[in-house]
Amino acid sequence: MPSPMALNPPSRSPSIFKKKKSFSQLSSMATAASYLSAVHQADTRARSHDNSSVSSTPALSLSSSVTVSSEDTVLNEDDENNCLAYPLTPPTSEQVFTTVHTEFGHCANEAYRCVSKHDYTKPVQEHTIEEPPYYILLTTYISYLILLCFGHMRDFFGKRFTKSYFTHLMPHDGYAPLNSDFDSFYTRRLKRRMDDCFSQPVTGVAGRTIVILDRYSTDNNHTQIFTGSKTRALNISSYNYLGFAQARGGCADAVEESIRRYGVSTCGTRLESGSSELHVSAEALVARFVGMEDALISSMGFATNSTFIPALVGKGSLVISDEFNHASIRVGVRHSNAQVRMFKHNDMSSLESLLREVISQGQPKTHRPWKKILVIVEGLYSMEGTLVNLPRIVELKQKYKFLLFVDEAHSIGALGPHGRGVTDYFNIPPRSIDVLMGTFTKSFGAAGGYIAGPKILIDTLRLRGHSGAYAEAMTPPVLTQVVSSMVSIMGVAPSSQSTKSALTLSPASSIVTLRDNTEELPGMAPPSMLPTWMTLHPALADGSEARMRIRRLAFNSRYLHQGLKKLGFITYGHPFSPIVPLLIFNPGKMSMFSRMMRSRSTPIVVVVVAYPATPLVTSRVRFCVSAAHTKEDIDMVLRACDEVGGILDLKHGAGERWGIDEVCKRAVELVHSV
Repeated sequence: MPSPMALNPPSRSPSIFKKKKSFSQLSSMATAASYLSAVHQADTRARSHDNSSVSSTPALSLSSSVTVSSEDTVLNEDDENNCLAYPLTPPTSEQVFTTVHTEFGHCANEAYRCVSKHDYTKPVQEHTIEEPPYYILLTTYISYLILLCFGHMRDFFGKRFTKSYFTHLMPHDGYAPLNSDFDSFYTRRLKRRMDDCFSQPVTGVAGRTIVILDRYSTDNNHTQIFTGSKTRALNISSYNYLGFAQARGGCADAVEESIRRYGVSTCGTRLESGSSELHVSAEALVARFVGMEDALISSMGFATNSTFIPALVGKGSLVISDEFNHASIRVGVRHSNAQVRMFKHNDMSSLESLLREVISQGQPKTHRPWKKILVIVEGLYSMEGTLVNLPRIVELKQKYKFLLFVDEAHSIGALGPHGRGVTDYFNIPPRSIDVLMGTFTKSFGAAGGYIAGPKILIDTLRLRGHSGAYAEAMTPPVLTQVVSSMVSIMGVAPSSQSTKSALTLSPASSIVTLRDNTEELPGMAPPSMLPTWMTLHPALADGSEARMRIRRLAFNSRYLHQGLKKLGFITYGHPFSPIVPLLIFNPGKMSMFSRMMRSRSTPIVVVVVAYPATPLVTSRVRFCVSAAHTKEDIDMVLRACDEVGGILDLKHGAGERWGIDEVCKRAVELVHSV
């Protein structure tokens, strides 16, 4: 029997990927073949019109285009989902696209662009919490109370009358239970009821769209049964901010070539036999990208914090941490044996008050001065979507002389006019910060992380960090993806402009350094920083495509954020944040929201988040915007939220409200009026 909480639970329905005889509902073109023909004709007209433009906007070849035989691109979808596979409007003679629409949406309208930078004529936005009506909070608490009462009653009677279902929670055959009923209560009684909303198996590229494997449950989500069918859905849930997670294109071609040259792994740690010239050049490139003296890379983003923070601080040191810092930071601080104090989220008054207290009082009991004080903040907070008040923190740093560690896992690549993170967004010199950390998972379509800072510090971390001695080195394909995507953001300088800075390899430390002092935020990368075998497409090499992606991401983020507010929803976060949390509050509505979005005629995959990742009463859906989305995609999300939010009573925001048609029509005005 399907889950009683399911809304239209999935069943053994025929796959939507079966080929139909016609695509009659597609207004602009009849089939994928006709779409390809339209693209080809437009490309031919563009070539005949101006041959010089071909070098900057190459033709859409059969290998990278939408074809009927491309299984992971079209998959013979039904008529109602063709808006995910093909643009409804065919390209004109001046528009030539080189990306697959399902991976990176076609959008040639320059009005749908925006620049991500701070306006210093306005104060830095403070973190404000908009409270819902009291009845929403009351019903949320009542929901949890009912869950606790009935859950414990079922546990009490179940252990006595249906022991077979509780053997894993009771001693048996002389063995103690691995989990107590209290520790696993939340998992069993709440999360399992909505397990169909979590850990959704997918296949193909996690781009603008994603293909999910259909499944259903007959035992209230204890187990999931796959139907064998697939569904293509609009992907508003992946960390693919700049859309570099593509199966085709310049970055993918470079990765393919790296596998031929280096294989898939170096089979060792960085301090043993796992380092290659790719690691050396990638670290030099990262240092130049973020504007620091040196950098090191790690094969796992979580481990970048959890294994290197213990090498930064130890006994006798103090870590001052934002209360909403990521779990990787918390794990690293716990392993460091340093004292830790927390301040209210993004509250600079709370931080300054705490600084005065800890500096004046010193260490507990002895009151000796701290060996070092390290303040750790995130550039962009992953659950709140809020942006750190970096200008104010830098002022406090100059006043109180503490060390500053900024985690840019979500902000690097996604913020700033040049994609260099929060320092670029606020136009603050990167070297005014002691340690910059970031990951390659979000904006670069890869994996792993980095730490950048002064060379003497980075050399110490190479030896003392646990990742250097125990973690496997980053694999060559991932390194190549990092290098190619990062270089495309920076752009490659012409040979005549790259002679003033040359690379040297130090045998003692195996670190690439620059012979001269580079500026704080260098512009383009010199050709010497690229592997000799890597050849990027002109649009990637000159940085034009990456600039387009950065501006598209800024527009999409701002549009979705402001659109939800105008529709009456309570949202958190900064307007330029690609993370847009929409508050749901009630845990029952959380699963319903996810199922209703997924069951629409054009399915939309979203991520719902609840306790313990968020406070108990602030359950939310977290939209992750990408440059791969088009304006029509954001329209689709807003229309879906407007409909579902009305049914579930989620519109409790204050301020002026617009209708959905007005929001979509005045999108450009809405974006630039913030």
